[in-house]
Amino acid sequence: MKPVTALCGPLPVVALALAAIAAPPATAHHSFAMFDNTRSITLHGSVTEFKWQNPHAYLEIDDDSGTHFTLEMTSPNMMSRGGWTSRTIRTGDIVTAYVAPLRDGRNGGLLLEVVLPSGRHMLPGVPNANRYHRSDRAGGQ
Repeated sequence: MKPVTALCGPLPVVALALAAIAAPPATAHHSFAMFDNTRSITLHGSVTEFKWQNPHAYLEIDDDSGTHFTLEMTSPNMMSRGGWTSRTIRTGDIVTAYVAPLRDGRNGGLLLEVVLPSGRHMLPGVPNANRYHRSDRAGGQ
């Protein structure tokens, strides 16, 4: 009977190196601290792009003054549970967006609600959405 030896030599080392190279990169999920949950802004304008992608969908809007805004949303999986599809919003649509703005003042934020050209109100499924102050509503909620 042969004695059991530890895995050593070139084969295990090569296998480990290949596994490390082939592994998909790990991506961290950011917090929502970058968004100001004490106020909201209302944007009205034209959709320049709707990105239905993981880990977050994005809505790009040029407001009525021509200022460009990038709005983060939740994941397509979460949004689809609320009735969204990749075709809910199209480039050129005129929408009204209620947004928790970025704390640093850049033109962007977290989409809280959007009113589509049809008048339909869509919620993007923001976790703990009730903690975001809505300046456009009585009582702020």
